[in-house]
Amino acid sequence: MTALAIQIADIEAAAARLQGVAHRTPVLRSRTADERTGAQVFFKAENHQRMGAFKFRGGYNALAQFTPAQRRTGALAFSSGNHAQAVALSGRLLGIPTVIVMPNDAPAAKLAATRAYQAGQPGSAVVLYDRYTEDRAAIGARIAAERGMTLIPPYDHPHVMAGQGTAALELIDEVGPLDALLVCVGGGGLISGSAVAARARLPGICVVGVEPEAGNDTQQSLARGEIVHIEVPQTIADGAQTQASGQLTFPVIQALVARIVTVSDAQLVRTMQFFAERMKEVVEPTGCLGAAALLEGVEDWRGARVGVILSGGNVDLPRYAGFLAPT
Repeated sequence: MTALAIQIADIEAAAARLQGVAHRTPVLRSRTADERTGAQVFFKAENHQRMGAFKFRGGYNALAQFTPAQRRTGALAFSSGNHAQAVALSGRLLGIPTVIVMPNDAPAAKLAATRAYQAGQPGSAVVLYDRYTEDRAAIGARIAAERGMTLIPPYDHPHVMAGQGTAALELIDEVGPLDALLVCVGGGGLISGSAVAARARLPGICVVGVEPEAGNDTQQSLARGEIVHIEVPQTIADGAQTQASGQLTFPVIQALVARIVTVSDAQLVRTMQFFAERMKEVVEPTGCLGAAALLEGVEDWRGARVGVILSGGNVDLPRYAGFLAPT
């Protein structure tokens, strides 16, 4: 087997780099969740992370390893919101200018937060594009070349993948053995890092990825044995509106992830409502993917110990209120 892009040593090094900078997010329990699923469920609440999502881990781990020359010219990222905020905040903390390419329909809260993190940072800016007619990677590559900036993609980068894996590492180190770990899947940064961390700590663990029904490119890719590209998926899980897995993340998924399952937008809404009503937690649609698979019965783990990563909690309040409104 070809060597994977990251190993457990990379994740452990990222954890040391993030110590005292990233929050060690809480692990939440719910008797109702346990009763509904018949399992012992451990929710790793990355909605409590800095900037509201796990993405801070990978963004900071990547920028913290910049050379002096890279720090001067700055970092460029493209993102629908959470990676944007992660790189912008990391740049602020490290004194590195950032340019973020974001879709013009990105959640307003994520756009506002990104700009707020960049405020007062010379050379920092947000560049908007149309995700349905323009190529964000091409835009990012052009700007990076023009300004000599270092491109930090949202998932397909070893430092980003290693940083994301620290969430699963913390979860397992805190709660001990798990039978399964459920993780949301967009481009694969979180699940690839999580799978490396989990399988290193617990070789027998079953790592399951969860995608939105409308955006199951990774599920299709696993079935075909090669990366499948799809149109921009129409789903409320904006953090999982990716069109394909990464060249670095997909081999890790192939090697270490047991399967990919999907959930519907309606199931995501019910899961958001569960977290709000029963656990008093704000979790964004993408952040609910793993939990929805368990709570909605897509994955049956009765009698098992199951970890679930809640990837983030960044959602516009008017939109969130609409999700919570009874139908």
